Amino acid sequence: MKSMIKLLHYMRPYKLFAIFGPLFMCIEVLMDLLQPTIMQKMIDTGIANQDNAYVIKLGVLMLLSALIGLVGGAGSSIYAAKSAVHFATDIRRDVFKKMEQFSNKNTDSFGTGKLITIATSDVETLKQAVIMTLRMFIRGPLLFIGSVVIVWITARELFPVLLVSIPILILCIYFFSVKSGQLFLNVQKAMDQVNTKLQEMLAGIRVIKAFDRQDYEKIHFKSVNDLLMKRNMTAEQLILTLMPIMMFIVNLGIIAGLWMGVIKVNEGTLQVGVILAFINYLNIMMNGLMSSSHVLMQIARSFSSAERINQVLETEIDIKAPHKRSSIREIRGEVEFRNVNFSYSKNGNYVLHNLSFKANAGQTIGVIGSTGSGKSTLVKLIPRLYDPDSGAILIDGVNIKELPLEKLRTAIGFVPQKTTLFSGTIEENLRFGKDEADDYDLSQAAETAAANEFIERLDNKFEHSLMQGGTNLSGGQRQRLAMARAFIRNGSILILDDSTSAIDALSEAAVQQALSQTHSHTTMFIISSKISSVRNADQIIVMKDGKLEARGTHEDLLKNSAVYRDIYTSQSGLEVEYN
Repeated sequence: MKSMIKLLHYMRPYKLFAIFGPLFMCIEVLMDLLQPTIMQKMIDTGIANQDNAYVIKLGVLMLLSALIGLVGGAGSSIYAAKSAVHFATDIRRDVFKKMEQFSNKNTDSFGTGKLITIATSDVETLKQAVIMTLRMFIRGPLLFIGSVVIVWITARELFPVLLVSIPILILCIYFFSVKSGQLFLNVQKAMDQVNTKLQEMLAGIRVIKAFDRQDYEKIHFKSVNDLLMKRNMTAEQLILTLMPIMMFIVNLGIIAGLWMGVIKVNEGTLQVGVILAFINYLNIMMNGLMSSSHVLMQIARSFSSAERINQVLETEIDIKAPHKRSSIREIRGEVEFRNVNFSYSKNGNYVLHNLSFKANAGQTIGVIGSTGSGKSTLVKLIPRLYDPDSGAILIDGVNIKELPLEKLRTAIGFVPQKTTLFSGTIEENLRFGKDEADDYDLSQAAETAAANEFIERLDNKFEHSLMQGGTNLSGGQRQRLAMARAFIRNGSILILDDSTSAIDALSEAAVQQALSQTHSHTTMFIISSKISSVRNADQIIVMKDGKLEARGTHEDLLKNSAVYRDIYTSQSGLEVEYN
């Protein structure tokens, strides 16, 4: 309930729509309530006295009231939909904006499958709850209250039937509404698992096919899909059970009303039209309660959705912009690590241990080491994708936590280990690095990344459309575009995280030569498992088990680092001996 109330401020810009919707619904309800009374008058006065003119007059009145009710219902639907759709759109916008601010740690804490469910299914659930509240939750109670009042005024002799049936109906609605809210929370959790599994399958479809694991994945998907089916079935069966129970209670009320009405008619204290009107009003009451029960169930279902949405909106971002901004105007690119420790799990199991080194502006820093040595983690800390547990990272002598995030990240060109391209054209993907880049910038960045070679062969060249993830290109082509996207930024710091693993040696050499010419004043971090990629670096950092094992030039490390010599020997096949 509290979570839903917190989100109601999104309705303020559309409060007029939210007011007009119920007002139009009041018109429809009033016309619906008039119908049985008009019919009663038609039977007891017009038909009983064979007054055809009176019957026609009331028939026209019934038709007119139906048309007015139609206008009211249509107006209510239009305005309720407008307010609910805008309400949901604004929430989805803010959820997306908050997700964009998430650090990797924030994203990992939710899981991408759950975040997708929140931004789609949960927001849609809220939208439906608002529509039903503005329409049906107004309609149901008004129909119910109006029918009770009219029966009290026109058919008081039959009112005891309502005194028995109404409390039973209300108790049923309350029980089913509370129970359904609990069940639909379980449905949403199962939906999270289905979304997560679908995302994993689609992202890894090539691996699945290469290892012929389709049957294995089908079994895994069947397990989460069956869980969703069972929970959905339980929740839907509960809701569907309510209808026949309420119909049974209402039918008992109709039978009791007919029995009491026949007695009163025989006694001459009641007319036949009153009995028919009573039955109609009893059905209207049942419909009002049913619609109210559906709304209550939808609202109960929306409470868990609102809570999950608020979890996203209220999540504290652990990578924060500084309160006091640094006076630094331009980042030159000097990078220093001071006693940096970092752990993903935050349980003291450090991935980086007491790491300290300094890279002068314009230097090329090679980082090499075995798998799991902490190479990629090291460079993820520079643009603050994560923050260190202890120690400090300084750029130009200023702690990066004191630099505005936008200023810091704008100064960094980053090529991640896992290449990510977006659906759209090659040009749009390159402009991701620099939105105001002109044609010369595009061509220069592509040439530096050795990407012009294949771009020029494409029919539309830079206008060539990429599928999601760039799957209509080879791995090497995707990697070269990712490098071009980073090069076009022309930042003070350039990070290449194993960015040449999918390209050939000649292309890699061409990229290195072009970089030395076009980015000579850029501080470069080249992370690689190949010595050929880092041997010409001004400074090579050798990582082992998250620690800085050695540091120096290629020749220095061949003399002083056993780890580096082992890597060199395994890759070159040459034995190196130093005294």
